[in-house]
Amino acid sequence: MQTTHGGPATSFSSDDSGKTAARQLYRDRRRAFAATLDASAREALLRDLALVCAPLTQLGAARAAPIASYAAIGAEIDPQFVEADFGPHAFPRIEGRLLRFHVAAWSELVPGPLKIPQPRADAPEVRPQLLLVPLIAATPAGVRLGQGGGFYDRTLEQLRRDGTVVTVGLAWDCQMAEMLPREAHDVMLDWIATPTRLFECARNR
Repeated sequence: MQTTHGGPATSFSSDDSGKTAARQLYRDRRRAFAATLDASAREALLRDLALVCAPLTQLGAARAAPIASYAAIGAEIDPQFVEADFGPHAFPRIEGRLLRFHVAAWSELVPGPLKIPQPRADAPEVRPQLLLVPLIAATPAGVRLGQGGGFYDRTLEQLRRDGTVVTVGLAWDCQMAEMLPREAHDVMLDWIATPTRLFECARNR
């Protein structure tokens, strides 16, 4: 498969080795891009991301829909200014092989089993109807390459089986690919937002 966003075309096989290679490539691209940003440039791009997401997040807030975000780590794009559009919200907590979503403030998060900040078990639990999703790479059609643990894929499959949830993947522009390896269990996203573009994934399939 070919990727042309953010660098020369690269071919990946559709198996686990292809995913491993793609993860390494896009982690490296993400890390290299993030390293070029000083504090003011980073904040400007994160504010741009919030503006791009506004048609989705403000609609969710207007309907009082439960919304969930994530705690960014490393070079992941930070949703802090997107979160400001909708106020109190939930964060994922790892429970077994799934994620559960609990309402909490940033100051209330504690280290999780993968060193990712997460809510305490006694924080109020909700079922999100709008979910911001981290990623390593994505395509305009909504193929998402995650860390490889499968937590979001398994959780999204269950959430969609039980009702409606709108998923919004957040990414730096350098994380967008034309094509990525995808297996049957990989769950497609509904929207992808970068600091410059909002992709309605169904239109690109």
